[in-house]
Amino acid sequence: MQSVVPAVSFGGRKKAMREKVLRLEEAVNEQPQVDCPVRHYFAPGLYAREIRIPKGTVLVGAIHKRQNLAVLSAGRLQLVTDSGTVEISAPHTLTVSPGQKNAALALEDAVWTNFFATDETDPDKLVELLTESKASELLGGPDNKQLIRNRLKG
Repeated sequence: MQSVVPAVSFGGRKKAMREKVLRLEEAVNEQPQVDCPVRHYFAPGLYAREIRIPKGTVLVGAIHKRQNLAVLSAGRLQLVTDSGTVEISAPHTLTVSPGQKNAALALEDAVWTNFFATDETDPDKLVELLTESKASELLGGPDNKQLIRNRLKG
């Protein structure tokens, strides 16, 4: 199943929240990168991407192309979405809409997992299939803006 999401128009409050998330992303990119281990799980027709987020970490997610489920299975997060800010505690399940760009502050060590319907099993291909990013741009990738800025500072 492949789908492409058309450009999303954000009006009013949603646009203001998106701008705040983008400004936060710029600020986060100036900071040293935190190790947030990622694990990939596969079942027939299903892909799960789990990220472990240490307490005190601020992270900004990629824009998703497809609707998916997200589960906070451990910890507590302050989540910033296009709709506003909310504090969530494990266990918590939510639906992530296409076009969303979210940010989070880990109030406790946390485990966040996104679940996608797909038969693809190559993690690098999945990044481009499911998000508006490239694998090399994500956390730990050689084209990650945060890593590049920190190399230039160092």
